[in-house]
Amino acid sequence: MMEKVSLSVILAFIMLTVPLMASTKADIPDYVENIDEENTSPKKSEEQNNVEPSNLVNTLMDGLNIEIENPELVQLLNESSLNPSPLAFGYRGNIYLGRWPLRYDSEESNVKWEFQVVNTNEVDNRYGDKEESVYYHQEEDKHVKGALTAKVDRANQIKQMVLNKASQQVDLPLTFHAVIGNDTKLSKTYAIPKGDIGRLEAYLPVLQEKGQITYGEVYLELKGSGKELVIKNVTKQEVGAIIPVQNHLAFKFQSKGAQ
Repeated sequence: MMEKVSLSVILAFIMLTVPLMASTKADIPDYVENIDEENTSPKKSEEQNNVEPSNLVNTLMDGLNIEIENPELVQLLNESSLNPSPLAFGYRGNIYLGRWPLRYDSEESNVKWEFQVVNTNEVDNRYGDKEESVYYHQEEDKHVKGALTAKVDRANQIKQMVLNKASQQVDLPLTFHAVIGNDTKLSKTYAIPKGDIGRLEAYLPVLQEKGQITYGEVYLELKGSGKELVIKNVTKQEVGAIIPVQNHLAFKFQSKGAQ
C-alpha cells in the first residue's frame, strides 16, 4: 500500500513540474507579435548546422575528455579515410589537423525585446473630429545583422556553434541575419483620440548570449592498426553574441496631445 501511495505522489509531482519547465522556454511578452506568415521577405533556410559524427568518429571522440561540437571539424573527420592496414606492425604516425574551436558553452542568455527600431507608423489626429487609428505597416525592407562581441579566430565556425547552442536555450527562431520585408503589415489597430498624435514603433528583438569557447590543437595519432584522436594545448576564451530573433516584432504605442 505504501509503495502505491509513494508512486502516486511521484507521478503527481512530475505532472505538476512538467508544465512549469516547459513554460520557462518561451516567455514572450504580450506586446510581441509573430509575423512569420505576414513577413513579405522570402523565408530563409534554417541556419543551424548539426553534423552527426560517423561511427568511427564517435569511437575516436569517446576517448576524449572534451566533447567536440564544431560541425566543420566533425565533417572533416567524417570525410577522412582512416583505414591503416591490420598488418602495419610498428607503424606510427602523427597528423596535425590544426587548431580548432571545439565547443561553445553558454553561461547566460537574455532576450532584449526592444532592441532596434525597424519601423515607425505615425498618424496626426490633432485636428481631427473623431477617433482615428494606426496599424503596423512596414515602409521599407529592414535588415538586422547579429555579431559576435569579441574578436575570435574562425569566427564563422564559432557563430554556428553559438547559434546551435543558443537555439537549445530559448524556444525562439534565431538567425544572424533577420529581414523584415517592405509592405509587411498586421491588422491590429491602436486607437488615437481626437487632438493626439499616435506613434507606433516596431522593434526587432535579439538574444544577448554570453559564454566560453574552448580551443585545442587536434591530432590524429596512428599506431600500427590503431588510431586515436588527441587534443593538446587547450585554451578558453570568453565570447558574447547578439543574435536577432527572426519574424518577431515588439510594438510600442504612444498617443500624445499637441504641445
